[in-house]
Amino acid sequence: MSSITTKGVKAALMTAALALAPVAANAADALTLKADDYVGISFWLISMALVASTAFFFIETTRVQGKWKTSLTVSGLVTLVAAVHYFYMRDVWVATGETPTVYRYIDWLITVPLLMVEFYLILRAITAVSGGIFWRLMIGTFVMLIGGYAGEIGYIGAWPGFIIGMLGWAYILYEIFAGEASRVAAEKAPASVQSAFSTMRWIVTIGWAIYPIGYFMGYLNGAVSDESLNVIYNIADVWNKIAFGVIIWNVAVTESEAK
Repeated sequence: MSSITTKGVKAALMTAALALAPVAANAADALTLKADDYVGISFWLISMALVASTAFFFIETTRVQGKWKTSLTVSGLVTLVAAVHYFYMRDVWVATGETPTVYRYIDWLITVPLLMVEFYLILRAITAVSGGIFWRLMIGTFVMLIGGYAGEIGYIGAWPGFIIGMLGWAYILYEIFAGEASRVAAEKAPASVQSAFSTMRWIVTIGWAIYPIGYFMGYLNGAVSDESLNVIYNIADVWNKIAFGVIIWNVAVTESEAK
């Protein structure tokens, strides 16, 4: 094994150990997880999937060209941040049976902007792109998240929060489907990057639709229980974070091996 690969493995193992630290610190709480607590079990399963994904993405940075390392590292950071928050969210749920809204939005406030950065990074890896793409995606992201959070915790009405969040999401969709980011991908990207870009934006469209549906049903329609709402959000996070990273990994490896 080469020295660079060895370093990558060590970094991945250290990352996994850090992500698992909350488990060691809260071992007594973990013993209270009941066999029929499907929400708590979903938190556990997803936590471990996120840790495994983090190790994988960090190790794979040793396999790709330098211009793709940042994109793959960001994918690992997304799953690392999410894994740590999932351990804490699991503790809140197991101990109280309450929805860990604050932890979930802290997670999203870090990971969702990083996911949006990936659109900018994969385009920058193959051509020169303006910083406007980055800032427009960031603005849409924070409008979406802040609006949703304010509505969920009662800072503003549930309906205004929902509308603000949807406007932010619509702004993101415009940029990646019809804005500058979309045009750069269509005109300058090789086929593999175009395919990855297309799949990523459909995840943002279809995968992210789960969140406003859950918000609407849980806070506006009142038809979804806390248990169902958390499972819906958990499944969405697996798809939207791990699958998103796998797409980045695939294009990074494909483009690196083609050189």
